[in-house]
Amino acid sequence: MEKKSVAKNYAFLAIMLGSMVLGAVVGWIFPVVLDADGNTISAGATVLKPLGTVFINMMFCIVVPMVFASISGAVANMQSRKRAGKIMGTTIATFVITGAIAAVIMYVLMQVFPPVLAPWSNIPAEEMGEYASLSDMIVNFFTASDFVGLLTRRAMLPLIVFSLLFGFAVNLNGGKDTLVGKFLDDLTNVMMKFVQIITYYAPIAFFGFFADLVATYGPQITESYGRALAVYYPLCFIYIFTAFPLFAWFGGGKGAVKVMFQHITKPAVVSLGTCSSVATIPTNMEEAAATGISKDVSDMVLPLGATMHMDGSCFSCVLKIAFVFGVFGKEFGGIGMLFSVVLVAVLSSVGMSGVPGGGYIGEYIICSIFFPEQMELAFPILVTIGNLVDPPATMINSAGDYVVSYIVSRFVDGKDWLQKALASQKAA
Repeated sequence: MEKKSVAKNYAFLAIMLGSMVLGAVVGWIFPVVLDADGNTISAGATVLKPLGTVFINMMFCIVVPMVFASISGAVANMQSRKRAGKIMGTTIATFVITGAIAAVIMYVLMQVFPPVLAPWSNIPAEEMGEYASLSDMIVNFFTASDFVGLLTRRAMLPLIVFSLLFGFAVNLNGGKDTLVGKFLDDLTNVMMKFVQIITYYAPIAFFGFFADLVATYGPQITESYGRALAVYYPLCFIYIFTAFPLFAWFGGGKGAVKVMFQHITKPAVVSLGTCSSVATIPTNMEEAAATGISKDVSDMVLPLGATMHMDGSCFSCVLKIAFVFGVFGKEFGGIGMLFSVVLVAVLSSVGMSGVPGGGYIGEYIICSIFFPEQMELAFPILVTIGNLVDPPATMINSAGDYVVSYIVSRFVDGKDWLQKALASQKAA
């Protein structure tokens, strides 16, 4: 039965990967055709985008009640509030440390392989659009104006804050033995079953995603932004096969790297296809449960990670800064620059929501700090890079959420938590 289950999972992943490749081929054969003014002459394979939009919209509909139920339930049902605080503190500290490591790696790489070799002589200006003030962004990161404002994927961090406080309130009122505590636990299980039903449609959705992506950005990928992408894309995959095993080994000890690679493929593929950390939460939860990670750990780490764990976004933030420095012919280097770039990368990335594009908050922060006088020129350049690197960046962010749960488990459940989980699975 176990072998059949493994074969079934890998067969489904193969189908999804095949759908992605087929979609990319269709997008390459039928690209978008534009006239000299940038108007669309032929939509090409972008007409297939609704196939993917249906899937991601459904996932977004699921994720709001799932995040609320999982986080609130995890806190409400905890026997020890001290344990809840330990999980949260360890989680946030890990996010900041791994984000800083990622930013330093990209900074060093940009010194060796600068993305722009010569300043651009003609840069078209684009309208930036409206943006919030820094104080408004801080308020909106953590709170919503009313309860209805929480019921949207665009308010993930305020929803998480509300869910944590709600869970603590339930815990103080009696915890898991109360009707509300049991309801939250049951709702989490129901939403997981809901995800299983929707997953059957995933291959069709992934075909539509990649057909649209390649049809839209294919020419840009092969032209002026090719050098930046040639650095960024390989780095993301190298990071998965070097940093992730180190994190898994540190968190889980002997055998952890093998287990990690057995379970990380599905979250990586889902995040690569949907370009959303939030949409990957259900898949990450499934794999965490299959690994043997404590439910209260996964229920808190994974939703928090979808908003705050952004190693891939730290990579892209440094790339964006280096890219625009090269465009304007400015020097990019030095210890002072290193500290400021890493700080901005961690702060802007940790604060961004888990939705495609991040609401352009990160781009605005970069512009306001490094390019305040050239904001109208720098902003569209940053947004373009962000769109082009969004898939692998999200893959690092989302798949890394699962890996971080190993580190948190080590500090919460002990160094041998994984060995105990594997032994328990064998006994069952």
